[in-house]
Amino acid sequence: MAKTDSEIKDSLVQTGRPDRVEGRQVNMPVELGSTMVFDTLAAFEAARAARYRPGTLYYGRYGNAACFKLEDALADLEAASIVTLTSSGVAAITLTLMELMAPGTHLLVGDNVYGNTRAFCDSVLTKQNVAIEYFDPMIGGDVAALFRSNTAAVMFEAPGSGTFEICDTPAITQVCKAHGVTSVFDGTWATPIFCRPLELGIDVLVYSASKYVSGHSDCMLGVIACSDADLAMRIRKCVMAVGDKTGGQEVMLALRGLRTLELRMNAIEAAGRHVAGWLAQQPQVKRLLHPAFESCPGHAFWKRDYRGAAGLFGVVFHPCADDDLRAFVDALHHFGIGVSWGGYESLVLPVKPVRVARHWDEPGALVRFSIGLEDTQTLIDDLAAALPLLKTGSEA
Repeated sequence: MAKTDSEIKDSLVQTGRPDRVEGRQVNMPVELGSTMVFDTLAAFEAARAARYRPGTLYYGRYGNAACFKLEDALADLEAASIVTLTSSGVAAITLTLMELMAPGTHLLVGDNVYGNTRAFCDSVLTKQNVAIEYFDPMIGGDVAALFRSNTAAVMFEAPGSGTFEICDTPAITQVCKAHGVTSVFDGTWATPIFCRPLELGIDVLVYSASKYVSGHSDCMLGVIACSDADLAMRIRKCVMAVGDKTGGQEVMLALRGLRTLELRMNAIEAAGRHVAGWLAQQPQVKRLLHPAFESCPGHAFWKRDYRGAAGLFGVVFHPCADDDLRAFVDALHHFGIGVSWGGYESLVLPVKPVRVARHWDEPGALVRFSIGLEDTQTLIDDLAAALPLLKTGSEA
């Protein structure tokens, strides 16, 4: 059963905390350590036999008390049976696909996925004799026409990286389940505050907790969440076998970030809508790619499946010289230039989408904005001062 808003609020505060003993601390401590010792050989052997099971203390690489608290808290938020932490969002993606894809299998990949997902598929999985096929995720359930007898999984995300389309996720998951194909979804953008993809039928949810969950640009962490416990354990064993491990400080930072996640997401949504709405009215702007606005492909699916919008969106400017675009970006004082997002600071980055299933042919410059927690008028004033540097066709 889906959680209510009040249950989500309570879960963000109450889960992943120290056990309820008198004199307990409010927060979990930073846990450092590798070796865990036992008083009897029988106890050690029992732990070794159960080492993949969440909550089992055996060796530091398999998790510690703080790690298990975070996994439990995220499982509660995502309505997952088991959550496994990884050292980064990319690790969550690649280790999931590594487990699901065997030599000779076929993987369908949404053509608007994160660049590192594409890179792993093209540079690593292909060497393992996995057939990679990119598809336009906006075809929804029609992706079933691309299934082969050896199709093992469909990997996609919403909104699309850089171009922010929202696809019909339930339609894709329904045909996957009907054909016995595992669906893998990157849900970094929305967080469990605005969307819980497992409730939409997704089999494996992956995301970067380095972004909004930690929220302060000081943590590298990935999340793998599954409803089906057997599938979750398969992937968890792969993560452990590869030797991927989260650090104690990263776990603590993510637990801290959870406490304010809803407050930050609501503030960032309001700020993002405000700045995006202002940009949409500027003469240099050709098109706004923000899922909460009708100009964004898949807006109707966003309204149906999401409870809010993150502060990351795209803007297509009218065609302009590359030097003018560079001058505009460089003139922004309150927007850092960086590849990540999801912290408290605002960012800007020109984007050149790579597409093979349906080529990106929108004329003009595409720029990605991530709106943080600064005063929105400060950000708008900054943009207003820099926009005249864009000598676009609209001003000719």
